[in-house]
Amino acid sequence: MSENTENKQKSMKEHSDKLAKLGMELSKIQFSYKVEEKTSKDYWQKRIEKFEEYNKKALEYYNQIFSLIKVADKEESERFLLMISKFRQLASSLIEIMEKIKENPSIINSKDKQQSQWSREIKNSITEQSNKCLHHERDMNSHFRDFYEKHLKNVLE
Repeated sequence: MSENTENKQKSMKEHSDKLAKLGMELSKIQFSYKVEEKTSKDYWQKRIEKFEEYNKKALEYYNQIFSLIKVADKEESERFLLMISKFRQLASSLIEIMEKIKENPSIINSKDKQQSQWSREIKNSITEQSNKCLHHERDMNSHFRDFYEKHLKNVLE
């Protein structure tokens, strides 16, 4: 086995170990994208903080995946980097929407029959954006699982 191959394997193993650790940390945060119809500013402030904590750890996790993929396949890692960028954009939009709701929590109340068009749009947009984030994360994880099965499993086990 060449020294280059050994170095690649060692690097992959290091990235894999870091990834496992980050995965455990991420699972402890337990953020849910499910939209709750809570009408308190305090709830939305805590939800924003929880999502920001989750998002920060998720980005660390996905950046670690990027580093692992990069060792095996530079071109594939660039595609994954684009996925990370899209996740970052989706998360920023979700935070903006949550901030709007925090400022006016009654927006989220579906029992309010006198909601303005603006309120309905905000309410619909948080559900839509949450779903986009959730599905994009699922796609990223699925993409990585497929890559792992095809290119990394034999090397790391």
